[in-house]
This record gives sequence, structure tokens and C-alpha cells, in this order.
Amino acid sequence: MTKLQIEDIVSLSKRRGFVFQASEIYGGLSGFYDYGPLGVELVNNIKQLWWEHFVQRQDNVFGVDGATIQHPELWRASGHLSGFSDPMVEDTLNHKRYRADQLAGVDTTDLKELALLLKGKKSPDGNPLSEPRQFNLMMQTWVGSVEDEAAKVYLRPETAGAIFTNFLNVKETMRAKLPFGIAQIGKAFRNEISPRDFIFRVRELEQMELQYFIYPDDQQEAYEQWRQFAWHFLVDILGVNETSLSWHKHSQKERAHYAKAAHDIYFDFPFGAKELWGTHNRSDFDLSSHAKFSNKDLSILDESSGQKTIPYVIESSVGVGRLLLTVLSDAFSRDKVGGEERIVLKLKPSVAPYKIAVSPLLKNKPELVTFARKLYEELKQEFLMVLWDDNGNIGKRYRRQDEIGTPFCITVDFDSLKDRSVTIRDRDTTKQIRVRADNVASTLKPRLH
Repeated sequence: MTKLQIEDIVSLSKRRGFVFQASEIYGGLSGFYDYGPLGVELVNNIKQLWWEHFVQRQDNVFGVDGATIQHPELWRASGHLSGFSDPMVEDTLNHKRYRADQLAGVDTTDLKELALLLKGKKSPDGNPLSEPRQFNLMMQTWVGSVEDEAAKVYLRPETAGAIFTNFLNVKETMRAKLPFGIAQIGKAFRNEISPRDFIFRVRELEQMELQYFIYPDDQQEAYEQWRQFAWHFLVDILGVNETSLSWHKHSQKERAHYAKAAHDIYFDFPFGAKELWGTHNRSDFDLSSHAKFSNKDLSILDESSGQKTIPYVIESSVGVGRLLLTVLSDAFSRDKVGGEERIVLKLKPSVAPYKIAVSPLLKNKPELVTFARKLYEELKQEFLMVLWDDNGNIGKRYRRQDEIGTPFCITVDFDSLKDRSVTIRDRDTTKQIRVRADNVASTLKPRLH
């Protein structure tokens, strides 16, 4: 079987309305993408499932929705203003910029090491390169009518900042006691030097993050709990093939200076195994730093010892775009039906944009259309995401629904007018069964989870 290429996902995404290039009619803008009609439904399903399992089903996790622009001191306290950077080199003739580590083919940010590796090398255009230097990824703008240093602010590079600054607000309003978590889904912005691999590395992204606040003595147990919970969510809730996933434990050199432990879940993308989901033990760095820069007491009373302490934080973080790319790549499949190749997205029904497609066998037969339309309206009330499809012959409709991942297709034919039964076709197996129209909802309901 032909190996899946990223071009296959890009083509399907454009052709079927999952992902479009942002500002495409103007030539596009590198690192920015729009979700189309099917993409936004798939993304919303993913986010809803994450929110359900990480927040709503938990007794001690609460949601917030922080502002995209925060006080600039927040980013000084978090270390982003001084350390949120990538190594960069520049073509000295045309001034194009490149990630130095990518050109060198190594995973390091050490500028001296990169300078040695790139010595004498040319840019992709064949021109001399500058010395490597750090390039800050923060996107800046201004608040107010004057563009000066006092008015300079930043689009947030990650969503966790507002979680930490709202730690006391959540603790007090929800009467929360350790351990408890604060979760958020929101946009972040990073001025990537070289966006690449479709929606894997972009300049505008959406994150789903949980910051779980604990007593220091509970760090190991909580770390393992949320590390395994992320794996469980991918495999059992989203239906990702477990053989495509692997763990990567960060070495001491890889970890941030404040992190006591870090694991990433890697997924086998079409362009190789890459980071998908991170679990990190951030120690007490965040609240300690924000307490220092804000002059606010962010400690709590440890009821067991009677002493005040700064909570530790276990972070679980995943990008929505990477999760979408994972789901599309994992579900993408080719097989043959009737001697013809088909592309099918074998999405878990709970994730699929549309759950059911309803069709009259022939759209120019009013009696079939009337029957099918009535069934469609009834199912729409029950399942909401039901699609009406009468375009092309029935074979083409099936192929179209296979490509967008619709689990079940229902066809009304001439026998339906006699015995009130319809055909239900399964996307993955292509097997068909006959069911009375008034039993369709009860037949499909248990199969759409």
C-alpha cells in the first residue's frame, strides 16, 4: 500500500473543506490557515471531547478563558521575553531567514555548536549565511493611540499565562483546595521563522491546556496520572491507533530549566514521528515567578504541615491543529471497492463531522425525495449532524461520504415505498442492512459513540 504523504492530507483538506490556506485569493499568508465547514465541525468535536473529559467529568478542574493580550510583565515573569526564541541564520544577500538547527540537521539551540556545523555552508538559494543568533518568537503590537515602548504589548505565545495569574481568583471563587486544575482552550501566536508541514507548525495556533496545582509531595503521582490520561484520551476517546504513538522522555538537556520532568507523546505523521502532546512537571516555577514580579502572595496553607507553600504544577498541553492533523492522518485509508480505489476517513463516529447522510436513490422521483426528506428531518432532530445528499449517482455519493468520514449512509429506494424499509450502509465495511425507517434512529444510536 502506498505510504501516506502530507500532500494527500493537504489535497483532501482543500477538496473536501477541512482546511484552507488563509487569505488564499491574495496568495495566502505563510503559517496561517482557515478551517472550512468540515474542518470546523471536526475541530469542535475534538475540543468538546477534550473539555468534557479534562474539565466537565473532573471534580476538581475548572475552566477559564483568558484574554489574548495580557500585561507585558506577565511575559517577563514567565521568561518569554528573555528566552522564548529559536536559533536563526539569515541569507546575507536576499535576507531570507531560516531555522539554524534545521539547516544544520541537529536538535540543538547551542549557538556555538550551530556556528561550527554551519561554517562554510550556503543558504538554500546558494548564498552565504550569517552567524546564528536567537530570534524571539513573540508577536508584538500596541495598546492605545501611541506606538511607543510604554504601549507595547504582545499577542500571547501560549495560553498558560492567564491560568497562573488567575490562580487565586479560581481558588477563591470556586472554594478550591489542592489538588485542583485550571483548564483553557484558546489561541496563541508565535512568529515562527519557518512554518512548515501544513498545520503542524504555524504562526497562529490553538491550544488546549490543563495546569494542575498540587502539593510538592504529590508531584510524582499527579504527573503519572495526567501523562497516562493524555494517552488514554488519544486512544480510547479519539480512536487514534496506539501503534502510531510513542513516548519521548526529555533528557535533562532538553528540559526547560525549571522542569523536573517532561514527556511528549509522539505521533507518526506522514513527515515523521513528531511531538504531539506534552506533559510537564513545572515545579513551583510559575507561581513563584509571578509572585515575585507582581508582589502578590500566591502561596497557600498546607493543612497537613501548617506551613505556607507554593504549589507545584503539572501541565498537560496539546495543540488543536496538531490534534486535527493527527486524527486526519490516522483515519486516512485507501482500499478497493468493486475493483475501484476509494479514499476513506475511518474517523471514530463521535469525532466525525457528519454522523449520517440521507439520500433518495433518484433525485428526480418526487415520491423517493418526499420519503427521504421526511426521514432526514426526523434524524436531524435526533442526531443534529445529518447531511442531505442527492448529488450524482449513489456510488459517487458513497465515495464522497467515505472521504469526509461519514459513518453511515441511508438510501431510500423503490422498495422503501412498499415496506417502509431503507438501506443503511457502513462506511468502513461497506456492508448494507435493511431497517424499517422508524427503527433507523434506535439502530444507529448505539453505533455513533
